[in-house]
Amino acid sequence: MHRYLSFFLISILFPPLLVAQNSERATEIFEEVDTRRSKITFEKTDMRMIIYNSNGNTRNRSISSFSFNEADQEKSLLVFEEPANVRGTGFLTLSDGNNEVQKLYLPALGRIQTITASQKADRFMGSDFTYEDLGDQNPDDYDFELIQEKDKTAVLRAVKKENSQYAYIKFYINTERYSLEKAEYFDEDDEMIKRLEAEDFTNVDANIWRANKMTMFDLRAERKTELIWSNRVINQSIPDWRFTERGLKRN
Repeated sequence: MHRYLSFFLISILFPPLLVAQNSERATEIFEEVDTRRSKITFEKTDMRMIIYNSNGNTRNRSISSFSFNEADQEKSLLVFEEPANVRGTGFLTLSDGNNEVQKLYLPALGRIQTITASQKADRFMGSDFTYEDLGDQNPDDYDFELIQEKDKTAVLRAVKKENSQYAYIKFYINTERYSLEKAEYFDEDDEMIKRLEAEDFTNVDANIWRANKMTMFDLRAERKTELIWSNRVINQSIPDWRFTERGLKRN
């Protein structure tokens, strides 16, 4: 009783302090997730994208994925291999600190398109992932609040500082391996509109965990998209040209 009363009095007398500590802990957790994710300098994987419509019908995509992380620089390239109607399509993301550029190459048009701010909420290649979802999740881009932390799971409320299609996101973080287990995306009416679930984790290097499957659910459209990783190769050098416009078109 005395402990509860003391906490109650502190919360009444010093609410800014509690809010600051809460935000600091939440930011610390997300920064640790980002730090561990970024410890892998080079990564190459094969991916399958399976898009389910509301009737359960599917479309399948085969993708080669390349990524580079060093200091504040992040580079990633997705190259579509199958089916034939999307073969050669490339998607390049370049991040340097808080600056991010996304470029899409469509072979049928023979040109490279830079994704604008107004296109960030568009579906990526007809999937349930948007361009914003596939962008760099830099901790500096968010204001965080710690909602709950227990049983090796922390729930963070994140609001993006710049324009976003979401009012806020709830991140569910495993605080033993510091991996993202789930994310829930909300609109201005506090309605959950999308949900991301990660599963089948692998310890790829020195307590750095990667999910081998992620599923994005579009709750409004009643559809989903699965991403499945295989043949993961880490820290084998990838040539610089891969992450250029020349590499984007050379598939």
